[in-house]
Amino acid sequence: MKPRKKKPVPKTPPPGAARRTPAEDIAPEEQIIGAPLAGKVRAYDPAAREMTLLLEEPLSVGDGLRVKGRDTDLTQRVERLSVAGRSVQSALAGETARVEVADRVRPGDAVYKVRPA
Repeated sequence: MKPRKKKPVPKTPPPGAARRTPAEDIAPEEQIIGAPLAGKVRAYDPAAREMTLLLEEPLSVGDGLRVKGRDTDLTQRVERLSVAGRSVQSALAGETARVEVADRVRPGDAVYKVRPA
């Protein structure tokens, strides 16, 4: 009797791991070559001047960010970072974080980690 071949098991990320945004889901005007994608803006609160994003890369206070979109191009340093309503010094990939921003951003804008501004 011939041994059966095992079916390949699809690789799935472990629970809680960040989902990577495919490059084709980022418009050419939003791409920054060589900079890691930290995530995409999920929401913007104009009263608190904060953006919400699901992190694809770890983020810390002091890191440089560049928010790039169709109508947005903002470069700044992370001054305030919060996760689940608590102020933190760093956040891990897969967490939803709120970051204080200097100017208006729009949901869907790409957020990249760059050298500190």
